[in-house]
Amino acid sequence: MILTRISVSQPVFATMMMVAIFVIGLFSYTRLPVEQLPDVDFPVVAVVTSYPGATPEAVEADIIKPIEDGISTLSGIDTITSTAQTGSSMVLIQFDLEVDSSVAAQDVRDRIAQISGTLPDNAEDPQILRFDPSELPVMSVAVVSDRYDAGTLTALAEDQLATRLSNITGVGRASVVGGIPREIHVLLDPNRMAALGIGAPEIAQALASENTDLPAGSVTEGGAKQSVQVEGRLKEVRAFDDIIVARRGGYPVRLSDVARTGPELAEQDSLAMLDGAPALAVDIVKTQGANTVAVAEAIREEIVKLGEDPLYEGITFQIIRDNAVPVEESFESVQSMLIEGALLATIIVFLFLNSWRSTVITGLTLPISIIGTMAAIYFLGFTLNMMTMMALSLAVGILIDDAIVVRENIMRHLQMGKSHHQAALDGTNEIGLAVLATTLSVVAVFLPVAFMEGILGRFFLQFGVTVSVAVMISLFVSFTLDPMMSSVWYDPAADENAKRGPLGRAVAQFERFFDWVGRRYRALLVWCLNWRKTTLLVAVLAFVGGLALFPFIGAEFVPPEDNSEVQIDMEMPVGTPLARTAEKIAQVDAALEGFPYVLGTYATVNSGTNSGENSAAIIVKLTGPTEREQNPTQLAAPIREALAAIPGAKFRVGASGGFGGGVATPIEVKIYGEDLDVLERLADDLAAKMSQIEGMVDVRTSLDDPQPTIGVQVDREAASDLGVTVAQVGNALSPMIQGQTVSDWTAPDGETYDVVLRLPEAARNDPAVFGSLPVAANADGTGVVRLDQLASVTHSVGPGVINRENRERSVSVTAGLDGVDIRAVDPALTEAKDSLALPPGYHLGTGGDAEQIAESAASAGAALTLAVVFIYLVLASQFGSFVQPVAIMSSLPLALIGVMGGLLVGGSTLNMFSIIGFVMLMGLVVKNAILLVDNSNQHRRAGMDLYDSLIEAGGTRFRPIVMTTLAMIFGMLPLALNLHGGSGQNAPMAHAVIGGLISSSLLTLVVVPVLLTYVDGFLRLVRPLLPKAPDETHA
Repeated sequence: MILTRISVSQPVFATMMMVAIFVIGLFSYTRLPVEQLPDVDFPVVAVVTSYPGATPEAVEADIIKPIEDGISTLSGIDTITSTAQTGSSMVLIQFDLEVDSSVAAQDVRDRIAQISGTLPDNAEDPQILRFDPSELPVMSVAVVSDRYDAGTLTALAEDQLATRLSNITGVGRASVVGGIPREIHVLLDPNRMAALGIGAPEIAQALASENTDLPAGSVTEGGAKQSVQVEGRLKEVRAFDDIIVARRGGYPVRLSDVARTGPELAEQDSLAMLDGAPALAVDIVKTQGANTVAVAEAIREEIVKLGEDPLYEGITFQIIRDNAVPVEESFESVQSMLIEGALLATIIVFLFLNSWRSTVITGLTLPISIIGTMAAIYFLGFTLNMMTMMALSLAVGILIDDAIVVRENIMRHLQMGKSHHQAALDGTNEIGLAVLATTLSVVAVFLPVAFMEGILGRFFLQFGVTVSVAVMISLFVSFTLDPMMSSVWYDPAADENAKRGPLGRAVAQFERFFDWVGRRYRALLVWCLNWRKTTLLVAVLAFVGGLALFPFIGAEFVPPEDNSEVQIDMEMPVGTPLARTAEKIAQVDAALEGFPYVLGTYATVNSGTNSGENSAAIIVKLTGPTEREQNPTQLAAPIREALAAIPGAKFRVGASGGFGGGVATPIEVKIYGEDLDVLERLADDLAAKMSQIEGMVDVRTSLDDPQPTIGVQVDREAASDLGVTVAQVGNALSPMIQGQTVSDWTAPDGETYDVVLRLPEAARNDPAVFGSLPVAANADGTGVVRLDQLASVTHSVGPGVINRENRERSVSVTAGLDGVDIRAVDPALTEAKDSLALPPGYHLGTGGDAEQIAESAASAGAALTLAVVFIYLVLASQFGSFVQPVAIMSSLPLALIGVMGGLLVGGSTLNMFSIIGFVMLMGLVVKNAILLVDNSNQHRRAGMDLYDSLIEAGGTRFRPIVMTTLAMIFGMLPLALNLHGGSGQNAPMAHAVIGGLISSSLLTLVVVPVLLTYVDGFLRLVRPLLPKAPDETHA
């Protein structure tokens, strides 16, 4: 091969090439950012709209439907999911993955701009948000102080602390959670307003108009241009009292006549709690593309400096959630396993080759290939993440394969009496095409993995590309460095090997044992070729036995990662005030006090993904994985039992669902239809049946809790007689009940306060007072119209939330699993769904793990099919035969036997990672068959008959086949054992690959030769029927 000839004839040049690869790779490695997951562009856009005080039905009708109508004609939309709840809406638009998220967001922004004029006047402008996993907080810091009150601490956190943290390189923003800012409250007196005939809109307009600075242009005086400014900003709080809000009977009505004004703490609508006590937290989000680990380290250093700063004396800073820690632990864990796997693979090489020079020559392939791959990762814009590091750790054994085969063949030629120079050339050239074919077979598998469709494909892109690049670099090194070093670095004479120390003698003893095993294999191969049908029968029975293990292996979408956290999603009845939710969180913390492995709790209310003052996300911090015997999923059951004693709340307990989405819900059934009452009845019926299924826990529906509603029913005829419109009624009530920020005021110390207009708390929380509220002035100007003159106040209940999917109402019934997998409950769940009496126009859908497993299985199945086709193309090209590759590819189904056994022994499930592991095997298991068949063909071309060529090939290739197989197995062993923790999600892939390698390798050594005899017989049978058939004596 030309590469080999150049390298052997120009050893310095070959050495410099390797040094260049290593240096460039090392340079790239130091600049690679470390992340938990690949940077994947999700074309998901959210439209969030606030509609203060509106019921879910009103939000759906007035906000969601117009938005859905406006965006539904955009191209590339996959799914539109909408949620209407009291006072707000969210429309989530998921585009096809091929759509660029920036373009998608701009298209949505343009459509919303077109329809924004049709939305209600008192609805706020819709916010257009792109979904970005990097927008999740990289760290949350608690700010606690006994010296400062809540308002002062909030002001300090917002004005000083958040700004300081935001200035750290790589930090995008720092936002305060649970803060209570100070405001200027203008508390209206409805009796005085009624007596003076003044409504809330009139007062709001006066406050906004009087407390403002306005530019009035500029003048030129004395040759200098000067600006003119109308200075209306109030300098003192008490100055608000003197603002004239109206005139009645020729006399001014001042604000102090109808309201009481003063600085107060804002009404809290979000909450952070640390270990059951109220706290203030700062969520820190990094910029897109910033190194998570580097940013977290910079934040930690800054927090240490904050604790030493006199400005923050009396304030304690505590890191309550550091999302960089699992990234660091996972990276260090995989890094350790990578090194351990490389060492184990190298030990296997030494054990078989019985030469430390051969071990070094072969082992150098690993660091050069791995470090060289770092350059490709860097220049391709990838990061060091779970996927790229997992690819390298799994590839350790594969990377050394080519070097093992090349070096072993060179040594065989040395034993023939050739010079080192000639042995390096002949040994590499003889095996070169076979090695090339084995490597291309691996690439043929991993490239389809890299380009799978869907979310699965996006995440595995970097995985597949990384492995493909790594094996191609290892092939290059095997064809250049290995033969070059073999030609210039001589092995000691064989008789000197026997004179070595105890280690050398022990290895020599192992070599004699392995030679005995090789002779036994040769005898077995002779027997199998003589008893071909029996051999195939045994292989078929083994395959059937492997399939029989399938029911005993669980199934899930992704195995949960142990990040030392359990998440509790708590829901109180809709309408529960923040204070009651806080009390319930304190009870949860008390219930977990003294619980094994629990270090503390951190809870947020009405923040992030948990919206509403009645819902909370509680993170339970655990000791490290090595300090406990149970993972978060196993701890969920006892925690759930402990929480069962807390009344008045519903809990969902489990490992985090990822992306900040709360506890995972493996079971989700969706019911579609239009009538909410029918949907509720169907959902309750299904939920009751699902609750009876063994293993299902936390069963609930999305319509579980009704929303208490106070309705103001306007008598349109009475309102018309009084000259009042429905809009006037709403505009008058909203600032008094909901409250309205009408202006802002800047204190002398520079702190800015919102000026908020509303009724006193007692009045606005008492529906009995509503009837006396003024809603408009009398037509004759003699007073005001009270609400009870034109409307009645009623109490009712309605849905707390309305969900829609693809412009159709839906309700979800969700459940968790305890001690069982999704396949175990599937028959009972199917029976429950089938027993539902669905009216016309109603239908069911599936979500949760079942939907994700189906999608991933379809994607992996397509990749597997494409991989098999590519492998066939490579083999047919290598061997010049259309039929011979069929015998080689018989090793593919044999791998399934070991996959099932490996998953069962390793305690793993069928999941996204183990399925991809099976796809990986398709390229690995044919490597052995290629070496065997290629050598047999060489013997046949030399004139040997088929039977003898197969026996000779088996004896010749037994050692390299066993060596490469053991190198791959031991290279992946640290990953399979997961002794370091932090990368438990990767273990199922290693279990599948190791099991498949064992079964396929053992059976390939006898099944492929037997099948080759049938292929040869088939060719002899059909060759006379083919006109002008090419010479296929080697086929």
